[in-house]
Amino acid sequence: MGEEYEDVNLIVLGVVSWGTLFVSIRKIFSKRSFGYCSRIVSTIHAILAVILASLSVEDWSCPVCPLASTSSPKQRQALGVTVAYFIYDLICCLFDERYSFDNAVHHLVGIVGLGAGLAFRKCGAEQVAALFITEISSPFLHARELLKELGYKDTHLNLAADIIFAVIFSVARMVGGPYLLFLTLSAASNPILIKATAVGLQLVSTFWFYKIVRMVKYKLTKSTKKVSPATTSLQTAKWTNTLLGFIIVHFSWCFNRSA
Repeated sequence: MGEEYEDVNLIVLGVVSWGTLFVSIRKIFSKRSFGYCSRIVSTIHAILAVILASLSVEDWSCPVCPLASTSSPKQRQALGVTVAYFIYDLICCLFDERYSFDNAVHHLVGIVGLGAGLAFRKCGAEQVAALFITEISSPFLHARELLKELGYKDTHLNLAADIIFAVIFSVARMVGGPYLLFLTLSAASNPILIKATAVGLQLVSTFWFYKIVRMVKYKLTKSTKKVSPATTSLQTAKWTNTLLGFIIVHFSWCFNRSA
């Protein structure tokens, strides 16, 4: 019972801390937009989440082992910090002029899924792995938007951030994600709620992957127009096919390995 109170206290303290951090950053960068300050907080969380997730891994030869096991204190700490951030950011989104429905769905799925893990005190390894997979690309996601507000829109630096984000997101969520989903669903003792949220998270990731492919295609088309209009469609198709081929090959490799 005492450990449950510790988890609740961590989440409450976390929500207050993330909110306080946002207010402080808002005062420091008073001339910047609401979204700019929010993305700085999000970047800090992403880096912290990846660090905490990495520190909680007990055996790097098998990061998700043992499956369906009792969550360790380090795993609960990593999950609690992120649940607190999701609650803060979900509230924060309500005050932003650019409300994102799919982002809100992602946060709700994350709160329910990670919260269930804390409540059941199971699936710590799987959930920490999911945390690592979902947050590893976030700093580059926010860097794209931060660079735009700093005046680097339509520059090679911004294009590089776009491509790096797209590659990391694609590998993490469309290679590691399905493999982790397979492991989560294959463990018979995993609670049905955690399995359901794992499926929901992968569906959201797939939707975002579709949007990212379209974004990369648009950016590459836009950049190649300045070089040679005659080769624009060919170069764009080449990049898109390379990215999709990379995902398919690694997706097959992961499931062949698990078979």
